[in-house]
Amino acid sequence: MAEKVSFNIEENVKDEIKEPGKFAIILHNDHYTTMDFVVTILKEVFQKTPAEANKLMLDVHRNGWSRVAVYPYDIAATKVCQVENRSAQAGFPFKCTMEKE
Repeated sequence: MAEKVSFNIEENVKDEIKEPGKFAIILHNDHYTTMDFVVTILKEVFQKTPAEANKLMLDVHRNGWSRVAVYPYDIAATKVCQVENRSAQAGFPFKCTMEKE
């Protein structure tokens, strides 16, 4: 004969779901990477329109850096790797970083 098993479950237990942290992606200016390459990165990696890409590229050029997007950690880290890989393949020392919002 099977024995009945009972469990005590506390009714006051609540699962807390937190939003993932957001990270800003920063592009940094250098004296070697071409403006066309930066625009291409902004359009292809960050899906910016040509007008947005040109504006952000000029921000990078004039200010030395620009915050181009905000994503959850995993997506931001992937985007940074994509930019670094494309830059290395093109022979540019273009720097892309991310920082917690």
